[in-house]
Amino acid sequence: MPMKILSEDITRLKVDAIVNAANTNLLAGGGVCGAIFRAAGQRELQAACDKLAPIRTGEAVITSGFNLPAKFVIHTAGPIWHGGDRGEAQLLRACYTNSLKLAAENNLTSVAFPLISSGIYGYPPRDALKVAVSAIEDFLRERDLDVVLTVLNRSLLDSAAIDD
Repeated sequence: MPMKILSEDITRLKVDAIVNAANTNLLAGGGVCGAIFRAAGQRELQAACDKLAPIRTGEAVITSGFNLPAKFVIHTAGPIWHGGDRGEAQLLRACYTNSLKLAAENNLTSVAFPLISSGIYGYPPRDALKVAVSAIEDFLRERDLDVVLTVLNRSLLDSAAIDD
């Protein structure tokens, strides 16, 4: 299935699962993570996450979507950007790959991602987009899944960042 890149509110998408760009302790945070917790139901989602925490960077776990249109939330801990020479690209790629594998293992047919690590974790958005697209496209060569990648910065949609 093809991948779509959209500038949409991930908490409103009607997909089987949305991916939360989580911290390793699976605690409600700011940005997209905070929005997901608020939309799902802070107390319920945190209780579910507490049973699964902690996770390592690049790992992924799944919970119910509670009050979200999505049935599930896949939580993955993205890398903090330290300049790109500490394995950040490999860890970021693992976030996408492990989330997609978890979706497939749970027989999900559609999943939506934010641009993981590109907010407070400081990963340059254009570089994060390249990693995301590469990981998702590689996975989709062997699996049939509808994937949406949501980006907050509309200019990323118009740029040639993924063609470099």
